[in-house]
Amino acid sequence: MAGPAINLENVSKSFADNKVLRGIDLGVPAGGSLVVIGPSGTGKTVLLKTLIGVHAPDGGRITVDGTDVSTLAGADKRALYGRFGMLFQKSGLFDSLPVWENVAFRLLQQDGMTRRDARDRAVEKLGLVGLAPGEADLFPSELSGGMQKRVGIARAMAADPDVLLLDEPTAGLDPIMSNVINDLILEVMDKTGATVISVNSDMRGAARTAQNAAMIYDGRIIWHGPTADMRDSDNAYVDQFVHSRAEGPIPTIVDPAAVA
Repeated sequence: MAGPAINLENVSKSFADNKVLRGIDLGVPAGGSLVVIGPSGTGKTVLLKTLIGVHAPDGGRITVDGTDVSTLAGADKRALYGRFGMLFQKSGLFDSLPVWENVAFRLLQQDGMTRRDARDRAVEKLGLVGLAPGEADLFPSELSGGMQKRVGIARAMAADPDVLLLDEPTAGLDPIMSNVINDLILEVMDKTGATVISVNSDMRGAARTAQNAAMIYDGRIIWHGPTADMRDSDNAYVDQFVHSRAEGPIPTIVDPAAVA
């Protein structure tokens, strides 16, 4: 079963005087995949956190299968966000908890699952990402960066969500492990049919793991199209970013006065 269709209409978000999102319009079809690209500090992670309900938008609306999220409250709102799973940029694992409790954290804290059932579910999800049952009792500090990413993906999948949000899934990994994680993401997408929205600075990974891409710059969507078109885009911002060019409309030199 495919995940829900998600649409953002004129979504804005500010923190004090800092306007981070400025009228975002985006749509992801049911079971589709979208990667958001753009320079650091342009609102990509804020966009994901707004989608998952960490931040409430200041304006515009977000709909999931046609339902305006802002109209929901209480149990209905919790049920909606219960359909979401998120992989955080730095995996977001709790150092004081063993791997299985990290994976089952939501099941234990929010869903009221027994520890035995939660552990069984965690071991099942860890198996899906290639980790053995014996690794369930390890602590995050005992894992490599790639293994921590796998645990993060298992946790995002723990409650069988039909929407997956992935924030820089291969950040900090070497090229070989990045390919392993990208293969794993493709496998998860194929098995679950989830709607997937990711943020990714790895252009190869972005092209492999998403059908469509959107570039955000200065809080606005400046380009949207198939990932296959990114490398040959005639948009100067996309061209500079995708090809890692020093020259182009995106500033690459920081004004010393701004950081003094």
